[in-house]
This record gives sequence, structure tokens and C-alpha cells, in this order.
Amino acid sequence: MKPSFSPILPMAPFLCSLLSIVILFYVSPTISTSRDPSLHSQPYKQTSFRVSLSHVDSGSNLTKFERIQRAMKRGQYRLSQLNAMVLATDGSSSEDVKSSVYPGSGEFLMKLAIGTPPEEFSAIMDTGSDLIWTQCKPCQNCYDQPTPIFDPKKSSSFSQLSCSSKLCGALPASHCRSDSCEYLYAYGDYSSSQGIMATETFSFGGNVSVANLGFGCGEDNEGSGFSQGAGLVGLGRGPLSLVSQLEEPTFSYCLTSIDDTKTSSLLVGSLDSNKIDTSKMSYKTTPLIKNPSQPSFYYLNLEGITVGGSSLPIKKSTFALNKDGSGGMIIDSGTTITYLENSAFRLVKKEFVNHVNLKVDKSGSTGLDLCFELPTGTSSVEVPKLVFHFENADLELPVENYMIADSSVGLMCLAMGGSSGMSILGNVQQQNILIVHDLSKETLSFIPTQCDQL
Repeated sequence: MKPSFSPILPMAPFLCSLLSIVILFYVSPTISTSRDPSLHSQPYKQTSFRVSLSHVDSGSNLTKFERIQRAMKRGQYRLSQLNAMVLATDGSSSEDVKSSVYPGSGEFLMKLAIGTPPEEFSAIMDTGSDLIWTQCKPCQNCYDQPTPIFDPKKSSSFSQLSCSSKLCGALPASHCRSDSCEYLYAYGDYSSSQGIMATETFSFGGNVSVANLGFGCGEDNEGSGFSQGAGLVGLGRGPLSLVSQLEEPTFSYCLTSIDDTKTSSLLVGSLDSNKIDTSKMSYKTTPLIKNPSQPSFYYLNLEGITVGGSSLPIKKSTFALNKDGSGGMIIDSGTTITYLENSAFRLVKKEFVNHVNLKVDKSGSTGLDLCFELPTGTSSVEVPKLVFHFENADLELPVENYMIADSSVGLMCLAMGGSSGMSILGNVQQQNILIVHDLSKETLSFIPTQCDQL
């Protein structure tokens, strides 16, 4: 069979700003919602709003290779944390505050406000975890943050959650002290947040206000993984997350090219409610799989991979979710590049070496596993097509979603790596694709989209 090639990859500047993204809220009509999240007596009103995304490190003084190396280090930490969550055993008890291990250091920051009157702050947005938390006074131990630490005594809408509340019961582990619900979230990089569970009014963009939203008021927070913001907002599938508490079944995001200065978007609510014309969109929809041992993650069923027209001989069990909760593949906004189970990645790597008629670079200078040397004066090069075959959805990736090239340093690299545990579809592979999470239908849709024109 004749090899299938993607469009010619131009030797544009190295697509290496594989780092965090700052989120600024731009919201449509004012919506105010109010309920006690622990009682489930009244549903939230549907909230729909759009979020503008921009790369947080676009103005940094880091060199291109420094950004690549930092991104790879962050991605490897993230991968080890996610695997640790799956392997962790439940050591909770009624007498001590204990916790499983959670992923930390997500790739996005979102600006929001908390309290009455509202105080603005930035928090990491993470689709790989659930709990919403921010640093609170009085701080026994807090890291430096760019905005003032939230003081609940100055807010008229702050209320502690009791130990009998449903959100307290939804914690993996909790401790009751004077009928106040205490929590501890520990992260794989040894960062952690500990404090009391409470409800507060959160404001998004100044126009969307959500009363009685459950969150962790962190009084003892350690580690450098969260220093870009003042806490974390979980968008996972568990009951503690923002989308679960809002009872909003649909959210989407659309990331522009990594080196693009134009903004990306995050949409909370359906595409129609966000005034997105879906009539000409081409959907490819795959089921979301549930992992009982890790119900917050968005698991997908990856059935195979094609490189250059060749279907790789990957065993069907390679990406399967095992009975003990290990293995499988998740889609994650907080991981930069895609990580494939090692046996599958070796086959992908071998096939790219067979198809790309360039010398393999063995310097390891980029932190990526497979790089090719570009001859002097090269203006373009052909690379093989890459297709991920998800259940009911064949996703053919644009070449810039998996190949990173820089003629000035003479390298072209595959933006993927190997994993000894679960596999992860990273955000580089998701750029210029509208990713739609529909939690009511339990599906995820890929919609090729020019994200800066959404």
C-alpha cells in the first residue's frame, strides 16, 4: 500500500509554547442562580457562557527549548500523578483526615470572584479533578499568590458545610470537627490543600453569579504547583466539580494552534445556547467510558492507530480499561502532549521512522522521544498521516497537532511520548478541534474547527 502523507509541514517557528493558558471570562446575559448544593431540593438554572483563553507564557523570557523542557517536565509529573491516583488505595478513616493522590498543576488559569462583596482571583481549571478550592484566612501555611488571600469573615455569603451535607459525604475522605467538614487533597507532586468545606457565592466575569457553591476553604496549602493561581476549579465528572454542582451537562473548549496569538474558547452550556451555528459542523462522537475506581476522569475507547495508511498491529487489550481500574485512555486538558502505552508508542515511533526520510536526532535536547534532523535550507517536509480510531469516531489529526518543527535549530519532533500506565490524549493533539463533553448522553464529540473564528 502506498504510504499516506499529511499535507506538507511548513518550517514555521518552533511550536513550543506548550504551557499554561490564562482564561478571561466573557459572558453573555446576566444569570443568577441560588441553591444549597448539599440538599438537591431545587435545580440550578441552566448557565451558558463563553470563556476567552490565551497562553499564559506568551510574554515570558523563556527560550523555545526552555519552554519545551518545562512543558515535558510538567507533562511527566502530570502523568505520574494520574497513574498514582489509579494505583492509590483507600486509606480513609473516621478518625483522621486522609486522602488519595490527585493530579496537580493543570494547564489553565481562570479568573473568577468569590464572596459578597466579590473578590477577584485566579484558579487553575482542571478537567482531571473535582474539588473547587481557594486559599483562605487565617492561613496556617499558604503559598504566595498574585491576589489577596480570601477572608471569609469579610463575606456575608460564606457558610460552613456541616458533616452531614451531601458534598461532605462526596469527599473521598473527610473529618468532622465541631460539626465542620474538614478535607485534605494531596497531589502527586507533594502539593496539598487542607481546610474546611463551605458554600459561597462565586461570580464569573461579573455577570454570572452562583450562590451556595460548595468549595474547599484551604487554610494549610503546600507546594509550588499552584503558585500561578489562588486555588483550583475542578471540571471532572464527580459530584464536587463545577459542572456537576451547576447541573450543567455540556461544556466544550476549542484551542487555537499552540503558537497562535489569537484567543481560544471555553463554552459552558450547549453550543446552541452559546449561539454557535452547528448546521455545517461535522461531528465525530465517541462514548465516554466510566471507571468506577476513578469516576472523575473522561475515559475514551481507543481501538487502534493508523500511521501513513498503515494500521499498526496494536493488541486490542493495549488501551483497554482493566477490571482493577488501571490502563485505559483519558482525554485531559491539563496534559500537554499525548502519552501512549509503551508498546503502542514503540510501534508509532517505528512507523514514523520508516516513513520520514530524515536522520533521527539522538541528542535528546528537546525532551521529546522522537526528533528528526532537518537539512540546512529545508523549507518543507512530508510527514505521514496520523489517525486515532476511537469507538465510532476516526480522528485524523492535522499535521501541526503532532509534529513540531523549527528550521532555525534544524529539528522536527513528534509531540508524543510513552506511558507505563494509562494513556492520555493531550491538549496539543486537541488544538483546532472543538471538544464537546455531553455528560447527559455520556459522549464526547470532536468537531474540526478554526478555533479563532468560533
